[in-house]
Amino acid sequence: MVWLTLDRPERLNAVSLEMRDDLWGALTLLRDDPTVRCAVIHGAGDRAFSAGADITEFGTAPTILDAREARRARDLWGVMSTLMVPLVAAVHGFAYGAGLEMSLYCDIRIAAQDARFALPEVTLGYIPSAGGTQTAPRHLQRSDALRLVTSGDSLTAAEAFEAGLVHAVVPSAALLDTARAWAERIASRPQAATRAAKRAVIEGIDLPLTEGLALERRLATALRPAS
Repeated sequence: MVWLTLDRPERLNAVSLEMRDDLWGALTLLRDDPTVRCAVIHGAGDRAFSAGADITEFGTAPTILDAREARRARDLWGVMSTLMVPLVAAVHGFAYGAGLEMSLYCDIRIAAQDARFALPEVTLGYIPSAGGTQTAPRHLQRSDALRLVTSGDSLTAAEAFEAGLVHAVVPSAALLDTARAWAERIASRPQAATRAAKRAVIEGIDLPLTEGLALERRLATALRPAS
């Protein structure tokens, strides 16, 4: 099991260009390491999982083309969306913008009681750009997803649990132990089966049912021992 720490507590773990590149490197290593069974993502400090993108860096790339090329070459969100290693998010404090979006790429989300969730981009004159408009409605009822992306309002941990955004809400002191327990439980399962099950869901969700069932059959057949 691997722990990934968002470690900029002085900036509420806002996602800077450097952090994005570091995460991309760490996640590609997870992607390519066949021994990793599960990973936990959490934020350093006591105030935030991540407050989102570091807006002080907006517009600092030499040109728009340079900014686009950096995102294309080190596509953090693309890696997270296709990673077959199960991911657990341990969320406390602020999970805003890219912080919330990052958690939505995880398979399990555990929230501390003080967690707050929001996609506030519309209040700043733009829209979520790390996948929030697409991942939120894949986890929530359409109306709840629309509430998040159009109002910018935040949800408490209890509201997030009621909406189905998180799987459990625990006292802050129990957050990391709870995340560890979930991750260890997943890691204890046969690795090939957990990866195949995740692949079936991720690759099958947008397929017609007949094609999704065919994908499931192929993956199940591949796991059966040869007779």
